[in-house]
Amino acid sequence: MKYTNSIEIDLPREKVVQLLADPTHLPKWLRGMVLHEPVHGIHGQLGTRSRVVLQSGKRKIECTETITRRDPADLHGIPSEVVVHFDRETVGAGMWSVVRDRLTEATPETTLWESESEYRFSGLLMRLVALLMPSAFQKQSQQHMQDFKAFAEQGKDVREARD
Repeated sequence: MKYTNSIEIDLPREKVVQLLADPTHLPKWLRGMVLHEPVHGIHGQLGTRSRVVLQSGKRKIECTETITRRDPADLHGIPSEVVVHFDRETVGAGMWSVVRDRLTEATPETTLWESESEYRFSGLLMRLVALLMPSAFQKQSQQHMQDFKAFAEQGKDVREARD
């Protein structure tokens, strides 16, 4: 299953990249984030492998994320025409996914975030869910992007919405 989501954020690209790259901000906009810790490498750097734990209702999901592309490697002072690429592969029980994020400067004060997602499932239950409700995955990805936008532009924290 493959799909693409996009959103425009009312901040300069360099600021968006900084916020996305900072692991301390993940729980503020990524719903269900319990843990995101590097087990090999430095957070956000090419080749880094991290243990990720997410909570979905009463169910905890544990997986491994690997940064497969970060281009350019140094994000300071990059020209406006350069597209920032940030790709990661996630593997969990019965699931494999890859997300390819592209950040472009829409204007000097706005950023276009495009995200391509691809999922593959090996477990019968997950394959069935993907067949019956493919739009649920795309909607969840779009929700994460909207939550990031609200966090980046207005400081909204998804953890406060749950209370």
